[in-house]
Amino acid sequence: MAIDLQQEPHVRDLVARTRDFIESHVLPIEDRHGGDIEAAGGDTLRVQLQQAAREAGVFAPHAPTEYGGHGLSMTERAPVFEAGGYSLFGPTALHIGAPDEGNIHMLALIADARQREEFLAPLARGEVRSAFAMTEPAPGAGSDPAALTTAAEQVAGGWRISGTKHFITGADGAGFFIIMARTEGAPGDRGGATMFLAPADSDGLTVGRHITTLDRAMIGGHCEVTFDELFVPDENVLGEVGQGYAGAQVRLGPARMTHVMRWLGAARRAHDIAVDYAVRRRGFGSRLGDLGMVQKMIADNEIDIAATRALLMQACHELDSGGTADDATSIAKTFGAEAVGRIVDNAMQICGGLGMSEDLPLARLSREVRPFRVYDGPSEVHRWAIAKRAVRRARTAAEKEQQ
Repeated sequence: MAIDLQQEPHVRDLVARTRDFIESHVLPIEDRHGGDIEAAGGDTLRVQLQQAAREAGVFAPHAPTEYGGHGLSMTERAPVFEAGGYSLFGPTALHIGAPDEGNIHMLALIADARQREEFLAPLARGEVRSAFAMTEPAPGAGSDPAALTTAAEQVAGGWRISGTKHFITGADGAGFFIIMARTEGAPGDRGGATMFLAPADSDGLTVGRHITTLDRAMIGGHCEVTFDELFVPDENVLGEVGQGYAGAQVRLGPARMTHVMRWLGAARRAHDIAVDYAVRRRGFGSRLGDLGMVQKMIADNEIDIAATRALLMQACHELDSGGTADDATSIAKTFGAEAVGRIVDNAMQICGGLGMSEDLPLARLSREVRPFRVYDGPSEVHRWAIAKRAVRRARTAAEKEQQ
């Protein structure tokens, strides 16, 4: 039986309209400001671009339809997000950037009715931004979430949260935070975490300095955030008490895949620029594109693009089918992050000196995609998890044979 990999007509139409919108509205602004979202206007620009996206009918493809989105599944999002990611400002314009996109996805699935109205509705409509506060300075939670040190103590009517977070994307200017804090056990214990919703203007919540990183296209920076006896009422517990890690998994796997989608779009832009350059530039008596070494880099890029898409769609299919897709998302994230880097690097090499300059966007694309090998879990951690699960399966099979 043949497997139909063709997207539905409404998705193909949205992809086409997204490409047109990115080309006409977004790329010129990104190029004018060198890919620096704050220099381009920050939140003021965000509001303007998102209004233009609404008018073009391409706003919030992932958000629930009752909040003005298109309600696309994971597999349907893939080509649309890739088209949006063709510009570094595209995710902001379409309202599909981190962390808001992942927070919308999670809130739509696990928030209760009141929380949906108070937090999800304005976020999905682009009226506010949000932040997901989990990562902590050493020895706290990072690649190992069980190291969580931020603590929540139960008090009359709610909880008091104290602790420090860092590298919290979008924190500066966020309307509210989703906070991961320990409600039982000690750092290093599995489980015992709970997620809380807190408005950004709550007493005891402070956004500190921006941590300077390579990337410049994510609005709101990557910030230090402190909680000093922050009070959160019981009604703002997100999900169940003590089940924060399980609730976060609803977000983390899909968010890794949407990162792959967006940065694949950026890599495809780099590849398109390099192929166009190779066709036009002449050297050594022929076009660059006719030289064997250049052709190898072009072919390697084509292979990496196709392989990333295939792994991505496998993971999205498993997620849409209701699975956790632990292996599939780790595989797609690890391969995709490294493939995107190879694609952009090859494009820079093909374009020579221009590839290192600001005359082309390749240098800025390289700056943006390099952190992906760390963000959402370093490649090494995903490889460890993939291998651990494979060994566990083999051990289980061997034990069954011995019974």
